[in-house]
Formats: sequence, C-alpha cells, structure tokens
Amino acid sequence: MDRLDNALQQSLEDIVGPAHVHRDAETLAHYGRDWTRAIEPAPVAAVLPGSIGEVQAIVRLAVDTGLAIVPSGGRTGLSAGAVAAQGELVVALDRLDHIGDFSAVDRTVRCGAGVVTARLQAFAEEQGLFYPVDFASSGSSQIGGNIATNAGGIKVIRHGMTRDWVAGLKVVTGTGELLDLNRGLIKNNAGYDLRHLMIGSEGTLGLIVEATISLREPPGDLAVMVLGAPDMPSIMRVLDAFRGELQLHAFEFFSEDALARVIEHQGLQRPFETSCPYYALLEFAGGDDATLERAMALFESGVEGGWVLDGSISQSVAQARALWRLREDISETISRWTPYKNDISTRVSDVPAFLQEVESVVNANYPDFEIIWFGHIGDGNVHLNILKPDALPMAEFQARCGEVSRWVFEIVQRYGGSVSAEHGVGLLKKDYLLYTRSAAEIEIMRQIKRVFDPAGILNPGKIFDL
Repeated sequence: MDRLDNALQQSLEDIVGPAHVHRDAETLAHYGRDWTRAIEPAPVAAVLPGSIGEVQAIVRLAVDTGLAIVPSGGRTGLSAGAVAAQGELVVALDRLDHIGDFSAVDRTVRCGAGVVTARLQAFAEEQGLFYPVDFASSGSSQIGGNIATNAGGIKVIRHGMTRDWVAGLKVVTGTGELLDLNRGLIKNNAGYDLRHLMIGSEGTLGLIVEATISLREPPGDLAVMVLGAPDMPSIMRVLDAFRGELQLHAFEFFSEDALARVIEHQGLQRPFETSCPYYALLEFAGGDDATLERAMALFESGVEGGWVLDGSISQSVAQARALWRLREDISETISRWTPYKNDISTRVSDVPAFLQEVESVVNANYPDFEIIWFGHIGDGNVHLNILKPDALPMAEFQARCGEVSRWVFEIVQRYGGSVSAEHGVGLLKKDYLLYTRSAAEIEIMRQIKRVFDPAGILNPGKIFDL
C-alpha cells in the first residue's frame, strides 16, 4: 500500500492516539531507517504504541487492510533489517519502556521491548547485579531489537549472545495473537521452545513486546590490556596464551588503519608509541597483584617470543575506559566514509588463514579500496569494512562492493562460516544467505514464517523472499 487513506489513519489514531501517528517527512526518515544508508526509507507512516494491546490491535488492522509492518527498535542495525523502503507502516516500540517484576531470588527482570540497553545495565547495577550483553550502541539500542537480532557485542567470549540471557518472551504474531513464551523458567522441556525461534528472527515472525531477562553477579574488578602484534597468527597466540592463564571477559582486535583513524578523529592517545600492524584488546577478571603479575609475565613472554611488540595495561577505571574507546569508537569514526560492512565469522582456529584469504582477494581486485579490520576475534567474528573513496559515486561503490562480497562469501562458505555473525541478514545480506544456509534450511524457514505470519505482513522481504 503506497498511501494511508483517511479511514486507515483514523483507525490508527483511534488505537494509539493522534499524537503517536506520524506522517511528516522528517519523522518518517528517522523511524524508517537504521544505521545503514544504502537504502532510502519510504514508510507510509510511523506509529508508536504504548501497550501490548495496542500492538495487537495494530497488527490485526494491518492484516485486515493488507498493510505491511516494519518493527522498529533503537534502529542501530547494520543490515537494513529495520528499513521501511516499500511504503510499510513502521511500528516503533520506543514507548514500551517499562522495567519491573524484578526478582532477586530468580535474578530476573521483566522489561518492555523499548528499554534501552544501557538503562537495563544501570538497573541491574542498582540491584547489585550485572547484565553482560554490551556493545558500542548500548546507549541507543533497545532490548527488543537486540533480541530480534540476537545481538552479540564485546563480551561474547565470556557471557555469550543475547539468546543466553532471555528467560522469557512475549511476542505478538502476524495474526495479532500474543504468545507468552517460557515465562522465566530455567528448566522447561515441555515441547518446542518457540522463544528461540523468535530470537534472531528480525521481526519476521512476530513483534517482541516484552522480555524476561536474566541477570548475574557482577564480575568484580576488571583490567584492560592492549597489545601490539606483528601479524594475525601472533594475535591468535596472544589469545591462546592469555586464555589459558586468565579469565577473559573480552578479546577484541583492530588494525593499525583502524587505530589511526580513531586517534585522528576522536582526539584519543595511542596506547603506546610503537605502531603495530594489529592490536588485541583484552579485558580480564582480577585487579589483584597476583593476576596482574601473571598478565605481565605473559606479556614479557610474548615480547621475548616476538609475537608481542608492545603493550599497555590499565591502572585505573578511567584508563580502562580510555583503552576501550580505541576499539569502541571505530564504527562511529569510520561512518563518515560510508563503509560497506561485512560481518563474518568462522571457527576461531581458522581466523588467521581466513582473514589472509579475504584480504588478498580484496586487495588484488580493488587496490584503491581501503580496508578497516576489527572485531570480536575471541569468538571468531570479524568485521570487514571497505571505505568509500570520496570521488566514487555511491551506486558504483555499492555495486563494486557487491562483487567483493560474493568473493568473500565464497571463502566464508569454504571455511564453513557465516555471512552474518551478529548483525542479522535484513535486506543487505539476504542475497548471500545460501552461502551459509542450505536450500532445505531456507525453505523450512519460509514454512515457519507462514505459520506465524500467514498474511506475510511482518517485515516482508527481510532475510528471504517468500
């Protein structure tokens, strides 16, 4: 549907109130896109429900009128999973931002889909607990969107993905039915666990409206160390050595090109004077003297062995935050070059050879493209960012990067990896889904969607086409 007639607009206003139905161009552009910029948004309207009942009513109206829906959370996605480009109705869940039903015994809390990640983290801290899923967009990403994409982030090596912290879900399906899934149980083997179908489904099976989230005890004192290495195999030696002696909570890497951009544009200081091809950022438990001595001994062993060139370790919370910014500020820094992003993964042991093959293919075919590498290498997830040359038109840049992607994904397929480690498939990766999922798997996915969304109104065209 390419327009919203007066009767349909009135029906939406009757559900949520006139103040929460938006048609102006500026608001539609805001709610109709995520962090990607390759596809222009063109939603017919944006509606902000204030209750689960209102979400159900909107979905039922959409079914009756044939109006497609794009669910919208914090809009921090990187695969165009929340882009409304075909006259869809954006259902933004920002107003479902309640936090309650905290149980100190169960260590769970119930929160609306619109709760911002950082707010949940702060709530957990107020209760003397900890929500470990964390990433650079925690100040704007929302819990519903995190669950819909099974967000990962910087702590996966220790704490896992979002999936591991969802104890229960409330979901409105494509018929307007409300499902209350798992209800916070630890043990529940009574048939299929539909909760896990919804996690990572990118809004194609239902609108996540509420979640019961598990919390845990705080990790205690954490130290941060940045180490420079001469090559990728050395980075993997750092991972192997330190993981064997310390309790790692994060293990990130980035290239010199990435660091140089952050230093120049964010006004940060280098962690040490030596310029290195690659860097590893380690966060580990234990600020006591014994742990720090073990860390320093490992560092010295690396220097003696030639697989560490230089290093720096935090001496305070402020220093730890400053070191983290070297990694976390990369995405924001390079956004001005409109990077073409590939979020790929393979087994941790295969990462050095995998990266070498990918880099060789890109450099050989497009020597004028600058590559920025960074990622969560401790769990096998790396981010390949190709920066757009200023003089190259966007359409031509996207087309040439599409060629690069096919070559890259052929390597991904050969290594048994994934074309989307944590960003989802959305619109940008759906043409490449076959490099990771078989035709049989994709057909089963289609059949599952037809069960939950028989009218095909929920985020159509995302992940795959029906």
